[in-house]
Amino acid sequence: MTTPSPDMIKRSRLPALLGVITSLATVIVAIGFTVAAFFNPLWIGFEQERAGVPAITGYTPAQVQAATGSILADLLVGPPEFAAAVNGQPVLDAAERSHMVDVRTVLLGFGILVGAALIALAVIVVANRRSAWVWRAVARGSGALVLVGIVVGVAVLFFFDAAFLLFHLVFFPQGNFSFDPRTERLTQLFPDRFWTETSIGIAVVGLAIAVAVTLVARRRATRVDEGRPAAAIVSA
Repeated sequence: MTTPSPDMIKRSRLPALLGVITSLATVIVAIGFTVAAFFNPLWIGFEQERAGVPAITGYTPAQVQAATGSILADLLVGPPEFAAAVNGQPVLDAAERSHMVDVRTVLLGFGILVGAALIALAVIVVANRRSAWVWRAVARGSGALVLVGIVVGVAVLFFFDAAFLLFHLVFFPQGNFSFDPRTERLTQLFPDRFWTETSIGIAVVGLAIAVAVTLVARRRATRVDEGRPAAAIVSA
């Protein structure tokens, strides 16, 4: 019986390590694409209209659109001044602007993470596209996301306030996220109904994407296996 050399052991462990990276990257990229699908003026404007934001703020629909567009531009492009004004009056006060700066920091970090995961996923999958293990790793990641999506969906549907608070406590531990909806515009522009329906939408779309990716990846792994000799399938 031949004792495996250190190089052989390293080579045998490499697919396992890359498989873990692929699964994690799949989860991150799927979440990133799901969030991006809702982070656009069309959806935000649609939800603001459904939530009655013009009536809540006292702004006209055009003023709501202009103020929201300015806030989104500062959030995505910068600089993070958040100096939107309506009729010469600032929309956000100092505390709200400070919170939005923190939101931008979190968003930029998330964007960098998604970008890195996308690059890693693309490189690994393209380089190993004829290997079944890479597609199984993608399926494991997206399958795990299916379970996460179900849990998040249930939490949002039945425990939205607690889930929303937990999210803010995790990502904004400094605690500057509590505002008075009677006087402060940030919660008026983005009221509870906006966040509830957006969160449900993200959970549903994320779940659909995860299910689709899981099915496609499993089918791809099966096709790769069917095109390989039995010994090669066992070793994969």
